[in-house]
Amino acid sequence: MTFDYRVRDPRGHTLAGTLEAASLEDASQQLRRDGFQILDLSESDASLALLAKRVSRNEVIYLTSQLAIMVDTGITLSAALAGILEQESNPTLRTVLNDLKTSVEAGEDFSAALARHPRLFDPTYVSLVRASETTGTLGPMLDRIAEYLRKEVETRGKVRAAMAYPAVMMLLALGVTVFLLAYILPKFTPLFKSKGIDLPGPTLLMMTASSAILGYWYLWLAGLLALLGGFLYGRRTQLGRQILDGAKIHAPILGAMFRKVIISRSIRTLGTMLASDVPMLDSIRMAGEVSGNYYYQKLWQHVYEEVTTGKRICEALADEPLFPKVLVQMISSGEETGKLDRVLERVSTYYDREVDTSVKATTSLIEPIMIAVMGVVVGTIGLALLLPIFSLSRQP
Repeated sequence: MTFDYRVRDPRGHTLAGTLEAASLEDASQQLRRDGFQILDLSESDASLALLAKRVSRNEVIYLTSQLAIMVDTGITLSAALAGILEQESNPTLRTVLNDLKTSVEAGEDFSAALARHPRLFDPTYVSLVRASETTGTLGPMLDRIAEYLRKEVETRGKVRAAMAYPAVMMLLALGVTVFLLAYILPKFTPLFKSKGIDLPGPTLLMMTASSAILGYWYLWLAGLLALLGGFLYGRRTQLGRQILDGAKIHAPILGAMFRKVIISRSIRTLGTMLASDVPMLDSIRMAGEVSGNYYYQKLWQHVYEEVTTGKRICEALADEPLFPKVLVQMISSGEETGKLDRVLERVSTYYDREVDTSVKATTSLIEPIMIAVMGVVVGTIGLALLLPIFSLSRQP
């Protein structure tokens, strides 16, 4: 939801703009946490725009790249935002850009303005911008952020492409099975019964399944909806998330690919933030947050706690089964030479290639398996139909 606000900052200046929050109370807490005195706060009509038109990740990347180029050429940040705002057609992004421009012109830090739009600018984005504000390197940092986001989008695209094939094949297998059992098999059932022949086991089994689908379709539909609802609800609970995340990284064939994707994402974030002079503990915390997996977040939380006691990252990761030993050794060499950020960036590049290889290998393994499953399903139903026909043909 989007809220319009009018506040007074600690210096007595009145500011106005919009922010995104889950509720009015959450918006109020965000403003107070930033040290503002709220003068007016209400839900904005922009909430309708957010529902009508989403902002894609590619649009955020393009916006970041534009800002990087314009700021690097000496254009002020407010002028750059105004220039992009003039040519932007997405109403949601226009609202966000207008808020950013108003906030920057009022003297607010760019990172603080970005933080009010967490759907578009995640904590990693905000932290990197905040680090650049202290060093005066906003242009190069925005360029680095755009490259970071571009790699993230590429990795997600590869994983989705790998998962799309088995998903489509599963839906196709389910659709074909339901069609054969609910439409084709019932047309043969009266013929088999009228001839009075002894039906073989596979045919009886398929006829029973067909009767169950036709006679209790509403129960099947209710069960499917309940299963879907349980999945969507369960993934939001801690126990459900643990089960799903555990299944994801330990699944046969797919597990290795998911582990490489998560490690690549975490290592890339850690290396990017360290290279941008973000404090070590903040970088480790962000590496855990972007992992998107309960067990890897728990792992990075353990690393965070160990580093606060004076240990090195490699020592905290030494006995972790979720992290490859070779990777721990690379991190150790980076810490010993004082070039951890460079080592991590090279490791993330290596893992990006590994993800690409793993996606291709996974797809090549899943394809014959899904074809075999389809063959077994269709073949079993076809056999159930043909066996009684063979029996009929042998009758005098």
